[in-house]
Amino acid sequence: MSRSPERTAAVLLAVALMAGSGSAAWADPTVPPDAAPVDAAFTVEDLVFPVEDIVPETESMDGTESESKRGEEITVGLTSDVLFALDRAVLTPQARQRLQRVVAKVRAESAGGAVRIEGHTDDQGGDAYNDTLSLKRAQAVRQALQGRLPDVTFQASGYGERRPKLPNIVEGKPVKENRARNRRVEIVFNAKQ
Repeated sequence: MSRSPERTAAVLLAVALMAGSGSAAWADPTVPPDAAPVDAAFTVEDLVFPVEDIVPETESMDGTESESKRGEEITVGLTSDVLFALDRAVLTPQARQRLQRVVAKVRAESAGGAVRIEGHTDDQGGDAYNDTLSLKRAQAVRQALQGRLPDVTFQASGYGERRPKLPNIVEGKPVKENRARNRRVEIVFNAKQ
């Protein structure tokens, strides 16, 4: 389960507060090491943050689909391996079935406004190639969704390899599974209140 940046920051702040709250007392050689510092108390409510900040990303069993919610924004991700053939930007027949579920989700949960389609690649290939491929893939998904959601405004963008979901290389070695999850198209929209 991944953590949101806000939750991670809150946890780190709490650890820093706990570690730093008594440092002056422990730095003093006249205070026994096992004595509790006077200023070490803080209330748990200091760490309360909105529940929507900790909604984890959910992922399909095979890792080809994901969904996350951050505040009012929903992101539905589909791996490119399911949507497209290798190095292509033409949707597969299976992709059209997956996109039909996205259409139903947007119809049921969107608050309106523009829906962003964001294409991503892994780190293989040059920047110019990856930027072009990710944009073409986002445009192919936009075209398919526009045919089913004619009243919705779509914006397509390609980010190439600049926004990886997972590290492509770990300890100097390429990770095939991470690269597969980085090759994706994300559909982002605002949820109804």
